[in-house]
Amino acid sequence: QVQLVESGGGLVQAGGSLRLSCAASGSIFRINDMDWYRQAPGKQRELVAEIRSGGTTNYADSVKGRFTISRDNFKNTVYLQMNSLKPKDTAVYYCHAPLFGAWGQGTQVTVSS
Repeated sequence: QVQLVESGGGLVQAGGSLRLSCAASGSIFRINDMDWYRQAPGKQRELVAEIRSGGTTNYADSVKGRFTISRDNFKNTVYLQMNSLKPKDTAVYYCHAPLFGAWGQGTQVTVSS
């Protein structure tokens, strides 16, 4: 059993920054591949960023150069640093561990213009 708990969401003005955290607990002894997804109202859930066990990262084109995914294996935590936020980044952000099929409960990010 794996549990993922996100935190760090909130309301921010356009151009601002937020850092999301995803703490993993349960049957994980070390973090494997981890993803961040987001879902805006009325839209499908989309992949934002992914980090592989070896450290390789990939980003959606819409966030390249603005978002950075990172991990702290000692703390079993994955982060998403979001800079230069835009109103279109408004969504619920979810942490995902694909190897375990686990999702967090989501954290709301709202960017005002």
